[in-house]
Amino acid sequence: MIFDTHAHYDDEAFDPDREELLLEMEPAGIAGIVNMGASLRGVEESQKLAERYPFIYAAAGVHPDEVGSLDEAGMSRLYELCCRPKTVAVGEIGLDYYWDKESHELQKYWFARQLQMAIDTGLPVNIHSRDAAQDTFDIMKAEHAGTTGGIIHCFSSSAQMALEYVKLGYYIGVGGVVTFKNARVMKEVVAAVPMEKLVTETDCPYLAPAPNRGKRNSSLYLPLVTEAIAGIKGMEVCQAEEILYRNALQVYHLTP
Repeated sequence: MIFDTHAHYDDEAFDPDREELLLEMEPAGIAGIVNMGASLRGVEESQKLAERYPFIYAAAGVHPDEVGSLDEAGMSRLYELCCRPKTVAVGEIGLDYYWDKESHELQKYWFARQLQMAIDTGLPVNIHSRDAAQDTFDIMKAEHAGTTGGIIHCFSSSAQMALEYVKLGYYIGVGGVVTFKNARVMKEVVAAVPMEKLVTETDCPYLAPAPNRGKRNSSLYLPLVTEAIAGIKGMEVCQAEEILYRNALQVYHLTP
């Protein structure tokens, strides 16, 4: 069984065939999906998906590119959604200095506030960090380490940094990038991090694994990611799949 720890099925890329695609998941061995909030609208749509499909869970959080829309009323609503029975994480939250849509100070402020929300509600976090590796790590260590744990999504920093996150109790999210021929650093990360601290994700509709790179991604492609991880770790694919699935259940406090 396979678990997608980070997806965006509320994205407009799935509007033409969302229901048909999601009905393919369980027969294909996709046992669980966490749909990530990105905007206030996105977290509401995630709840609707979780209510409709038994194998989908929701996360509640606002992406750093969208924090300009956050205010106290928005935070109050996020707290409410965190208390819903199928909300399993606060995410995706973090810092993004690549697009720089919001000021760094504003991103840091709402990042810290949402980390506190995770602590208050007892939920793990799902962290976005792009071109902000050191600031993300410093805030995580100061504000959240040793609390609810979570996943560093779409990890893109060094193996050394990944191991520092593992020391703080976090899992490393691995997606389609690990299958790319030029993904030397990601492969080094997978080789260095203990298997028990890796989880699979898609970030769909983005980052489809090879040989589907550039196409719309979905959880149906996750076996390609599992195969890549197994190859790097030198283990059987079925063994890797079992461990990765168990890791996802553990980080999100779910039972099989």
